[in-house]
Amino acid sequence: MLANFMAWIDKRLPVTDAWNKHVGQYPAPKNFNFWYFFGSLAMLVLVNQIVTGIWLTMNYEPSGDGAFASVEYIMRDVDYGWLLRYMHSTGASAFFVVVYLHMFRGLIYGSYQKPRELLWIFGMLIYLVLMAEAFMGYLLPWGNMSYWGAQVIISLFGAIPVIGDDLTTWIRGDYVISGATLNRFFALHVIALPLVLCVLVFLHILALHEVGSNNPDGTDIKKPKGSVPDEEQSKFKFHEHYTKKYDIVDAIPFHPYYSVKDIMGVVGFLILFCWVMFFFPEGGGYFLEAPNFEPANGLKTPEHIAPVWYFGPFYTILRVVPDKLGGMILMFAAIGMLFALPWFDRGVVRSFRFRSKLHLFNLVQFAVCFVVLGYLGTQPSNFINNLIGTITTIGYFGFFIALWFYSKGENTKPVPERVTK
Repeated sequence: MLANFMAWIDKRLPVTDAWNKHVGQYPAPKNFNFWYFFGSLAMLVLVNQIVTGIWLTMNYEPSGDGAFASVEYIMRDVDYGWLLRYMHSTGASAFFVVVYLHMFRGLIYGSYQKPRELLWIFGMLIYLVLMAEAFMGYLLPWGNMSYWGAQVIISLFGAIPVIGDDLTTWIRGDYVISGATLNRFFALHVIALPLVLCVLVFLHILALHEVGSNNPDGTDIKKPKGSVPDEEQSKFKFHEHYTKKYDIVDAIPFHPYYSVKDIMGVVGFLILFCWVMFFFPEGGGYFLEAPNFEPANGLKTPEHIAPVWYFGPFYTILRVVPDKLGGMILMFAAIGMLFALPWFDRGVVRSFRFRSKLHLFNLVQFAVCFVVLGYLGTQPSNFINNLIGTITTIGYFGFFIALWFYSKGENTKPVPERVTK
């Protein structure tokens, strides 16, 4: 009966075909390692944020008078409301941890290079929408740090010539941060941006499965017929969509091999996630700041206004430039550089394993600069912090500039024709 029912469904909606194409018989390189956990973990955290967000909205009041009190009500009086709130707040930080590691994996293995440029662009659009989603959601608890953080960031748009003041007023929906701002941010956070995010994730996965997954060797797993013995070629029965398009070697079906492996990664992630959520939900003030346990007060400025840690790198870049407009331009340029990464890298070798020591050094210094910039963004502004921030900002942009120059004629190692285990 079940087989007949699925046959009836498949004639009207290709469920089985889609499952085989994108999961069951999707050919994945056989040498995936630890770094390839983070794509599936990002999907897990996305689902967590959507589900917990839906439940939180059932008791949340998006108004200047009731927002903070409704969060307190969720924490104290709603059954398991505290758990849902901490799952959501911890999930926000976990989302960025996973996404940053996922992006770093793309950097070290060259997953942005041809033919995966569009895949990288979709990923960067997801990252951009995710930052907007996090910024909108950050205001919703209506705590004092949320209020003043939004005030500082939105006021930056006032530095834009001619339209700056009008644009700032339009974003706020008022002349100051008020209930109108909160209401529109709530609408964007729970409806508009999640829809855009889900569409981009869908396109990201489609683009990935069209060009195929990269691997730690950066070696193409699509080889012409006869490159390996027929008995090895026919070891796994892949979906006809792929066997008609090209012969595939050095690949295994995603399910059950990597689906089971990803479950192990999920278990490890959930152990750490639950430890933070139950024993360390504030994250030492990085996940939930102390001033955010006070209601928003336009007459009481926090001692140190700082963004959440995941905005830290770009906030530091903004802050090291004395001119507000110049800082904002440099901050957006830092994000734009990531979008243009496939065209900054003019090399033909993907993985850092077979690239020059100069490239390895450049990757390491970029990662260090990014982490330092993130830390400085959460610290007070002073001479030492600004000096270090200036140096690491130069290192951040220097990564892309240096990559453009040395990648063209880079002295690389021979890349294996077959993926290694």
